[in-house]
Amino acid sequence: MIDRADYYAAKLAYETDPSDVHAARKAGANIFIIDVRSDEAWAQGRVAGAVHMHYSEITRRASDEIPADAEVVVYCWSPGCNAGAKGALEFARLGYQVREMIGGFEYWVREGYPVEDADGIHHRPVDPLTGIARVRTRA
Repeated sequence: MIDRADYYAAKLAYETDPSDVHAARKAGANIFIIDVRSDEAWAQGRVAGAVHMHYSEITRRASDEIPADAEVVVYCWSPGCNAGAKGALEFARLGYQVREMIGGFEYWVREGYPVEDADGIHHRPVDPLTGIARVRTRA
């Protein structure tokens, strides 16, 4: 039987969340964020600065586009999508240090982090069920 502390330490070694990814990037971490969704999903919007690499293309493209020693974070749509796990598995098989961003694009958006599409970079309102809404005060 695995020890609980070992289980949670391992879980954190293989998963991250939008808040931690955003904070790490803000602090200057050089993280390659990989969107493993379809072309159509990518066009609808993505994590600002992400690289689009469908999980089925990782084996063919990763070594040419992502440094072998890079910190890699993959994501898909939401907690109901397993494409992130498929992408993480492919990167792991290639020897990358990879983590899956739990919550995926849905929670990145719901927490109000920068989203990019053909029109540029946007911030959508924070969903108060997933993050702390920005409160405006009167001057």
